[in-house]
Order: sequence, then C-alpha cells, then structure tokens
Amino acid sequence: MSTIDINIIAARPHVAITCKAAVAWGAGESLVMEQVEVSPPQAMEIRIQVVSTSLCRSDFTAWQSHAIFPRIFGHEASGIVESVGQGVTEFKEGDHVLTVFTGECMQCRQCTSGKSNICEVLGLERRGVMHSDQKTRFSINGKPIYHYCAVSSFSEYTVVHSGCAVKVSPLAPLEKICLLSCGVAAGLGAAWNVADICKGSTVVIFGLGTLGLSVAQGARLRGASQIIGVDTNPEKGEIAKAFGITEFLDPNDSNEPIQQVIKRITGGGADYSFECIGDTGMITTALQSCCDGWGLTVTLGVPKEKPEVTAHYGLFLTGRTLKGSLFGGWKPKSDLPSLVEKYMKKCKGDTCEGAEANSLILLFRLKPFSTAY
Repeated sequence: MSTIDINIIAARPHVAITCKAAVAWGAGESLVMEQVEVSPPQAMEIRIQVVSTSLCRSDFTAWQSHAIFPRIFGHEASGIVESVGQGVTEFKEGDHVLTVFTGECMQCRQCTSGKSNICEVLGLERRGVMHSDQKTRFSINGKPIYHYCAVSSFSEYTVVHSGCAVKVSPLAPLEKICLLSCGVAAGLGAAWNVADICKGSTVVIFGLGTLGLSVAQGARLRGASQIIGVDTNPEKGEIAKAFGITEFLDPNDSNEPIQQVIKRITGGGADYSFECIGDTGMITTALQSCCDGWGLTVTLGVPKEKPEVTAHYGLFLTGRTLKGSLFGGWKPKSDLPSLVEKYMKKCKGDTCEGAEANSLILLFRLKPFSTAY
C-alpha cells in the first residue's frame, strides 16, 4: 500500500488493525509474511502506515545474531500518520514522517547539552519493546511479536513513540527520503558533523555500502582532494566513483597490508579514515591508515561479533584519534528536516541545481522498497 486516503484515516476509530508484516521467528530463519494485529497508539505514540522502507545492514546483523524472537525488523522508513495517541500535539493524522531508531526528547541532559544526539529517554531500544511501557504493539493470536529499534518497519503499519518520528514536507518523495532515516544521514553526518572534513584533505573509507558511499559524498561536498574507497567486492569500484571515490582498492589485489598501500599513496597516511563495515578488527587497520599528528578515524559500522576494540597505544600516542558515530551526530527532530529541505530546495524531480543537490539525488537512487507486499 503506497498511497493513503486521508478521509478514511480521519474517520477510523483508534482500534487495533490487522495488516501484513514480515516476521522473523528465529535467528537466521527466513522471514514469513504474516497477518499481525497492530494495537492503537498509546499515550505519546503514533501509528504509521509505512510507505517505503530500506534494508539496513544492522537489520541483517540482528536477524542473524540476536536472541529476541518472534520479531519484526526494519527501522529505516517513511510513512503517513494514521492515528495519534493521547497527549500527542506535534503530529496529526495524514502527516508525512520519517521514523528514527534513536529519538530526541529535547529535555534530558544529553538533548539539552548541545554536544550529543544520544537521548537518555528515547535512545537505542534493545529489548524489543516500546519505550513507554516495555510492552509490544504487535501480536499474532494474542502472542506478542517484538519490535526492532522501536520502529519495526517491515510491516504495513507500525507504532512508534512520537519522539522517534520526524515530520517532513508532504511534497518530499517518501520513497526516496526514507534513506535519510538511517544510512544516508549517518554517512553524511559522519563526514560533516563528526569528522568535519576540510577542503583539500585526504580520506579513506573502508566498506562501500550505503554508509560508505554516503561518507564519500559528504567528503566530496567538503572538497576533499583524495577519497580512497576500500572494499573486497571489485564490482563496487566503478559504482563508487559516481559517489566521489577517486581511487578504489581491493585488499585481495595487494601483496602488502592495505594500510601500507594507503600510507604510500597518501604520502604518510590519510587525514581521515572511516570504518563502515561493522568489523572491529578493521578499526585498527583504519587507525593505521591515518597520518601521525592529526589523523582521525571514525567508526560507523555495527559489529555482529567481537564488539571489543583493540589497538596499540602507540597509535594514539602519535596523535591519532578514534571517534564513534551514531546517526552521524544528527539530532533527528532538530536536524533531519533541514536535510529534507536541502533536497527539496535544490531538486525538482531529477533536475538539480549544484553539486550538493546532484549528490543527494544520486544517494536517493539507492533503492528502498515499498511495503505493498
């Protein structure tokens, strides 16, 4: 279902509804299309009809390794508000929204610090339930179906806390901007907010999925002079060049450690390196690929095993820095509307003005999928 009748929404009472959802019954097991019951939104919650959703690597990792099942995955999505719970004043039925896996209450110490996007109230939810009452809003024959990241967008309808949704312009194409609710925004923000890449700098990116390609775009827009992409899939080489990569390296093609190759071609190491794979072992490689004195490594990937990071202290003693990045440092409610607006101002259909708009359009051609099962 990719369209919605606002008049029908307005007339519908707040009752449980039944819809299709892709349910994971166990780790690594195939998702099964099921009829699920979706409860009405409770206080400070909204129920959304999901229009488009994307598959993020973290969904795949959790599906393979987590222990909470049955579960509905998906957290990178756009949709239309179908109903609102008690106390919700920010949204109304028919509003267009992006879901976000980490919310913004705007009142806790972290939200008011001006230094962080790690909300203490609506941060990452890891137990498969709602933030408010630690219960689920999905069920099959009375049996609870657990959430993922408090979003669960692999369903035609879902319920989220109002602090985990961002209102966007009704003119913004939901089938494209859903990528801003995780991958594209996370990559751009890592380049712009976390690393704050400067003009003329050298950048190396490990992993050229959505995160890595978005970092590349952010680096290009900041004027980086050399953007090196590293991936073991040689098919990504040509694709990556369209996103800003100036040189592609496949570690399997080299007889020497990839960090040595990078130090040689950058004249001593990159100014910035980004780990976008979700492999903690690669964090050390990324650190070794940076230059002495000011080299900065940013890690974005979510590991499915071995979450501990190990690195020789000498890497830090010589001036390197390691920083983590969650959602690119963006505060979702405060910052995402400006990214959508940037896209909307510069672009009319697929006609764009300026390099920045062209970059955003290119990123949005990474295809999400509709929930019209």
